[in-house]
Amino acid sequence: MSEPDLRHRRASDESGELQYIPFPICEETDRPLELIFGSEEDINCTIPTLPDPLFHLLEFYIHNDAPLTCRLPSLPISPYEHHRAQDYTIFQVALTGTLQLSHLHINPQLNVIMHTTSSVQTGKGKGRGTASEIEGQILAATAYSLPPTLASPKLIIGDPLPLQLAIRWYSARTLPPSTSRFSSGLGGHVHISTVLYCLLSFFGGGAVSLAYFRGVELPKRMRRYGFEKLGVNDTARSGYAFPGKRD
Repeated sequence: MSEPDLRHRRASDESGELQYIPFPICEETDRPLELIFGSEEDINCTIPTLPDPLFHLLEFYIHNDAPLTCRLPSLPISPYEHHRAQDYTIFQVALTGTLQLSHLHINPQLNVIMHTTSSVQTGKGKGRGTASEIEGQILAATAYSLPPTLASPKLIIGDPLPLQLAIRWYSARTLPPSTSRFSSGLGGHVHISTVLYCLLSFFGGGAVSLAYFRGVELPKRMRRYGFEKLGVNDTARSGYAFPGKRD
């Protein structure tokens, strides 16, 4: 899969069923937002202007009245299988922002997480004209933004919306261990090896200090204490005597 289309859910058909329509055009590519399978490069998609319907739709999403629901192909689109019905994976986008009477604040930076399989068997043949093995299948997808900061844009109707997507792909059903300082509850870098190193350093330092005290410092103190009890002065204690001047 190279460039799956990304469509968001906001239109209804004649029977009232919601339909997917193309995502707004990105100023950078002059196309709707597209994701390249397996690529973790950050993507910028600037919506040139926010018309009145889209602006109020963003308010709808930020207020959590309904999620921004997109979809993208679950499997790569093969040029040899146009007849095959396309399966889609739902892609939920959680927008975070602050609503005001005349404007809204929104964080345009989105973290995108994609879960995929390593390979998918879709056929028996391996010759030309068949897709015997397609690398990757999108199992789940989600995106979210953090609360707005002081640097987040203040938007009104007609303003551009510069979306920034940081995309990460995981070929597993679970996320890898966190590397944050809260991951272990003790700073993020506390492991058994660290604890053992600290204990060994503590006992090693204590053993060296004890050996120095008993072998060097304690004999000095005992010798000094004995001399003081015998009333020996510092000159005699040093082992040198300087006799007075002879006539």
